[in-house]
Amino acid sequence: MIPRYSRPAMTVIWSAETRYRIWFEIEAHATDALADLGVVPREAAEALWRWWATKPAIDVAAIDVIEAVTKHDVIAFLTWVTEQVGPEARFMHQGMTSSDVLDTCLAVQLRDAADLLLADLDALLMVLERRAREHKLTPTIGRSHGIHAEPVTFGLKLAYAHAEFARAKARLIAARADIATCAISGAVGTFANIDPAVEAHVAAKLGLTPEPVSTQVIPRDRHAMFFATLGVIAGSVERLATEVRHLQRTEVLEAEEYFSPGQKGSSAMPHKRNPVLTENLTGLARMVRGYVTPALENVALWHERDISHSSVERYIGPDATITLDFALARLTGVIDKLLVYPERMQRNLDRMGGLVHSQRVLLALTQAGVTREDAYRLVQRNAMRVWDSDGTLSLAELLKADPEVTAALTPEQIEAEFDLGYHLKHVDTVFKRVFGAA
Repeated sequence: MIPRYSRPAMTVIWSAETRYRIWFEIEAHATDALADLGVVPREAAEALWRWWATKPAIDVAAIDVIEAVTKHDVIAFLTWVTEQVGPEARFMHQGMTSSDVLDTCLAVQLRDAADLLLADLDALLMVLERRAREHKLTPTIGRSHGIHAEPVTFGLKLAYAHAEFARAKARLIAARADIATCAISGAVGTFANIDPAVEAHVAAKLGLTPEPVSTQVIPRDRHAMFFATLGVIAGSVERLATEVRHLQRTEVLEAEEYFSPGQKGSSAMPHKRNPVLTENLTGLARMVRGYVTPALENVALWHERDISHSSVERYIGPDATITLDFALARLTGVIDKLLVYPERMQRNLDRMGGLVHSQRVLLALTQAGVTREDAYRLVQRNAMRVWDSDGTLSLAELLKADPEVTAALTPEQIEAEFDLGYHLKHVDTVFKRVFGAA
């Protein structure tokens, strides 16, 4: 992943040094278990841990040199460790196959990446709740098909997002549990040359769960679900980013990204304040979703093992998690500093001459005895006059001047249907559902 869209804590999970350190721990814990079973000498396990206690530097370049000859990354690593530890290291990897190391390591990396992403989601949820409560009763126009519909509040818009990301967190917790499995089952997964107790020991030491039944690899449906979950979270990122982008349009301008002192919006037009962060988030979300299809295609491996999935995962493991980590942090910053303009929201609410209250008049007419078809016709014909006037006419005044309407409703009854507060009476109920009673 390019540094521009990377954060250090997530990036380090995918570094070569981290990978080799996890590999060593898998091998050393397995050797411990093999020593307990009497398969290898206890001294072999002790020698490995004695060397590890010196906090050795992992010489990635030296391992690469060996791999250039062996054309096999795990063998290259084992060769290098043996050169460091000495003859006792020959007992490493007894009864194991490369996939035992590679798949178990990937499980650790994806689990640790999920932990960072869960922390990202917690930070975003906290900011969304704070800003939602701040604007709980800030009225704004709700839109359907991009067209003014009925009043909502800006706090409700943020509550929608909070509920969505809370679901994302629950899904990621499940995906984390699903991916955190360990396989130390040897060639084709039969445990023919290694006792299942070794797998259980390594899993316990690494905080994983033994894979109930592996072939020579951990089944890739687990990975597909993990990356699909990241893709859905990315979709939620884009949904909120798109909302901000629309609200920042000049003709809307109900909210906008924070524009810092000295920031420039355009190389040509000094007046520009562009929604560059949320546009960037839209692009990053596309990338994360793009990794879902390869993960799904990895499920169908040949027989007990092939490596068609390997090159894919070397890309999508780091890139999907690093990109989503960056995107969630950026989105949190956008919402935290989002500039909100209640006065502009009110102006937009009032812009179309009260059309946003048309449903209330429709319902009042039906309750007064007018058929729904006639009520719709009466309200619509007056509403279209307001629409054609671009909001310069008032729907309430036109209705009060319409004899067919006033035959059913008094002017005072008509006016009462244009109360903005009516639309906000259940905001508390929604907030309690989303945030609890506090």
